[in-house]
Amino acid sequence: MGSRQPKQLLLAFFGEHVVDGATGPIRASVLITVLEGADVAAPATRATLDRLVHSGVLARSRSGRETLFSLTEHGVAVLREAKSRVRGPRPFDPQGSGWTLVTFSIPEGQRMLRHRLRSTLTWEGFAPIRDGLWLAPGEVDLAGSLEPLRQDLAPNTVIAFHARELAGFPIAESVRAAWDIEAIRRAHLAFIDVWDDPHAAAMAPSALTVRTMLVADWLALLRADPRLPAEFMDAQWPATRSVQTYRRMHERLAEASAAEFADLVAARPAARRRSGSADRPSAPSPTPSGATRPR
Repeated sequence: MGSRQPKQLLLAFFGEHVVDGATGPIRASVLITVLEGADVAAPATRATLDRLVHSGVLARSRSGRETLFSLTEHGVAVLREAKSRVRGPRPFDPQGSGWTLVTFSIPEGQRMLRHRLRSTLTWEGFAPIRDGLWLAPGEVDLAGSLEPLRQDLAPNTVIAFHARELAGFPIAESVRAAWDIEAIRRAHLAFIDVWDDPHAAAMAPSALTVRTMLVADWLALLRADPRLPAEFMDAQWPATRSVQTYRRMHERLAEASAAEFADLVAARPAARRRSGSADRPSAPSPTPSGATRPR
């Protein structure tokens, strides 16, 4: 897989360990420690935290000499909206039949809002098929996905339709122009190459860091796969293997990562708990071809 971005890792951390818990603000030192294990330097983590504060996802506070970060209401809404797919049983299946079409108009002066809207549409499986017109498979719950942006969107900014293909006007060519299906396949295979390896759990010293990396890679894969209908795939399409791989590794890391998180949040030294030599090998195996692991 490609290099993991600090933003994706931080969103994975907060989505996995914070959004549904009773945890208070997280110390910057905790976040820096977790991301350093994923080969992200402290300055890059701090810069990304600043950007997440600026975008309204995180709020910053201080306690003595410590800088703390917590999710804002907007950040909670964004992560909870994504959770249904992140943890869903069939995350690569279309949401019903037909197609959802969206068009929108946002003034040039609201570039941040435009970026947030486009990012949300991409997460929901949309791709632009021509100027101002976006297409997604199935019947997308656009009201739910746009809820975190609702207060910032003026009336009639977004117009959406649910449509079906008409005889004589095949949609296949537009679908193949909008999405690189072979690139989606490669994204699945890269995920499987990294995380189906029996030594993947030891690619970083901390189970908490490894699980954060796993969820970050899963978020990237979910974003890459728009959930196209089965007729655009072949019998060897690897999505089912990706789901099995993710669930198996996620469960394998659960106990140790939860214990490490509790230690860090409680300001006690991480206990480096291990789930056993079989689960946490002493050294990682070589990186599979076409995949990337932290150095």
